[in-house]
Amino acid sequence: MYDLIVIGAGPGGYVCAIRAAQLGLKVACVEGRETLGGTCLNVGCIPSKALLHASHMAHELHENFAKLGLMNATADIDWGRMQGYKDETVGTNTKGIEFLFKKNKIDWLKGWASIEAPGKVKVDDTVHETKNIVIASGSVPSALKGVQVDNDAGVVVDSTGALALKKIPETMVVIGAGVIGLELGSVYSRLGAQVTVVEYLDAITPGMDAEVQKSFQKILTKQGFKFILGAAVSGVEASDGGATVVYAPKKGGEEQRIAADVVLVATGRRPYHDGLGLEALGVQLTDRGQIAVDATWATNVPGIYAIGDAVPGPMLAHKAEDEGMAVAEVIAGKHGHVNYDVIPGVIYTTPEIASVGLTEEAAKASGRKVKTGKFPLMGNARAKAMLQAEGFVKLIADADTDRILGCHIIGPGAGEMIHEICVAMEFGASAEDVALTCHAHPTVSEAVREAALACGDGAIHV
Repeated sequence: MYDLIVIGAGPGGYVCAIRAAQLGLKVACVEGRETLGGTCLNVGCIPSKALLHASHMAHELHENFAKLGLMNATADIDWGRMQGYKDETVGTNTKGIEFLFKKNKIDWLKGWASIEAPGKVKVDDTVHETKNIVIASGSVPSALKGVQVDNDAGVVVDSTGALALKKIPETMVVIGAGVIGLELGSVYSRLGAQVTVVEYLDAITPGMDAEVQKSFQKILTKQGFKFILGAAVSGVEASDGGATVVYAPKKGGEEQRIAADVVLVATGRRPYHDGLGLEALGVQLTDRGQIAVDATWATNVPGIYAIGDAVPGPMLAHKAEDEGMAVAEVIAGKHGHVNYDVIPGVIYTTPEIASVGLTEEAAKASGRKVKTGKFPLMGNARAKAMLQAEGFVKLIADADTDRILGCHIIGPGAGEMIHEICVAMEFGASAEDVALTCHAHPTVSEAVREAALACGDGAIHV
């Protein structure tokens, strides 16, 4: 008998299994894919970042090398080799998880799971007994009414299909202006496609700070993106030569049509727990189809826990990892904790967008007196030397206590810089604490200190 069986080997599942094994539990992890790592490592975070990196290198060569004095640099894009680089990156990472399972003596139960009863997990035709079960089954792309996705045909695709198109399209329509749509749209825009984004809401990146939304859209428009906002898509008509997106202004107006070689449906993701038998077990779900859990990630059925994209909260790999470690601690008799107020979010375009904590709008809506410190990257020497001085750092603090409430960054390496503020917020730091901390020069991170200074007597380099 196992102490714990984890269902799903994505970032939440494999991290949970490893932490539980480190704490002395006998652990197995169920995964039906041929490789470990779940959506993130196989058809999500890792392959998309490989293509983002490769396409960014192509953009730098064609747009900026001459400015750096690197003359006569040319490069033909070999899409097959770029795909091979992506696949090799995925393979290296998934094999790494397999090594970690062997190192920590975790059994990989290969196949698809169903929960026969508390303490009984069926994998294919074999039932395995366990004291505890953690569901970490992740999520899948959301469907859009009136739109039929066919990744194999490569015309109307979701995020999985967009990673493996047979060729680089000349034109692409992205339905949805969230993280996935803008990242994958950036890949193909840099490789020469004309990308048009159709979004139901009146702003891109829903939920982000309004000032970031506006600036980010301007930057992407300058890069060649076209945006159609406030548009309700009613259908997509596919053919061998491409597809036509049918939409109309949501506030009323005539039906419009836009044709493209490829249409990417990027309208979010939904929790995936199909086939696990949750209804028969009586596991409670939320109105949005998520598995309902308490503060210890326990479901209403004793011995069954759930984490990651399958439960409420942001669908982020690192959120799932935190929950994986925390629930393993709980099952091992310790105290597991996740601070949901300090979970960063990053969009890996160029420039990167990173945020943590409250937006300015949310901070003001909470009833607090709020102050903001903003520093433009045009005042940062390193960013200018890198030809990446578009963007800013915006720090939000409580006006009465100076405690940091949130931070929003547009700029190179924003996803790395945001962690300084994450640590600061974990320790309850004030803006003055960051302002008084020496930052190495020349670094883009100096802009974080300058934004903190701007919350007080003022930034220096602006």
